[in-house]
Amino acid sequence: MSLFHLIAPSGYCINQQAALRGVQRLIESGHQVDNAAVIGRRDQRFAGSDAERLADVNGLARLMTPDTIVMPVRGGYGASRLLESIDWQALIARQQANPLLICGHSDFTVIQSALLALGKVITFSGPMLAANFGAEEMNTFTERHFWRALCNAQFTVEWQGNGPTCETGGTLWGGNLAMLVSLIGTPWMPAIENGVLVLEDINEHPFRVERMLLQLYHAGILARQNALILGSFSGSAPNDYDAGYDLDAVYAFLRSRLSIPVVTGLDFGHEQRTVTLPLGAHAVLKNGENGSQLTLSGHPVLKS
Repeated sequence: MSLFHLIAPSGYCINQQAALRGVQRLIESGHQVDNAAVIGRRDQRFAGSDAERLADVNGLARLMTPDTIVMPVRGGYGASRLLESIDWQALIARQQANPLLICGHSDFTVIQSALLALGKVITFSGPMLAANFGAEEMNTFTERHFWRALCNAQFTVEWQGNGPTCETGGTLWGGNLAMLVSLIGTPWMPAIENGVLVLEDINEHPFRVERMLLQLYHAGILARQNALILGSFSGSAPNDYDAGYDLDAVYAFLRSRLSIPVVTGLDFGHEQRTVTLPLGAHAVLKNGENGSQLTLSGHPVLKS
């Protein structure tokens, strides 16, 4: 069984009951959970003051317990305020010596991206405490894929994707689209060449999704990749004004501008049903008549 070390670098957890249910579910499954005091911490909309939330992240460099899974309570907003003050050198050195298994998504993408950009540190984009492990009923697909990613040095994710026939690969990177776009032009944006970029988001209208994807396109980032995988975009329903303009229209427009394969339909993002992906690992993408396959390797795993 594993130790889950909780951090709260972003927003205050409004749904306290869900977070506590997540802790209880993990304990009942035989795991240990520490640092649970961060669940109730609050300063304005944030999960504590900037100093408190910064201490959560910097403290990971001194966390020496083996086989530890680090997990944010939730996303929201707040991690961006910490980037210039995080002790990246210490945290990267800790990860290179004996990596913690760090898993989260949403707002946490900026910290994950910075670790990859500055130290080639691999983290996992996957479930968090409140929304996933604290759901009224834990999604079995999500739970199965979480442990598959953290326990297997090589694993494959399969889905019925939409996109051209292709077989390619490279460094897997990405996460939340809005958070990644917010890092363009900063030291914390990974400079990945010939990679496989995977993106997702929540509560963004299709035109906002398109605008952010075009920012990546105009910055030359998309053209430098070998493939683009698009996960779930929850809460992106078009309205009457759109007159048929939806996510499929966004994808078609994007494909008209790109020469790299764009594969959609992956269960990855803010949905209850989501895969877990090691950002910074080596990926091999295959897409064809029989569906899509993404094989990941080179990431840290639990030793016991």
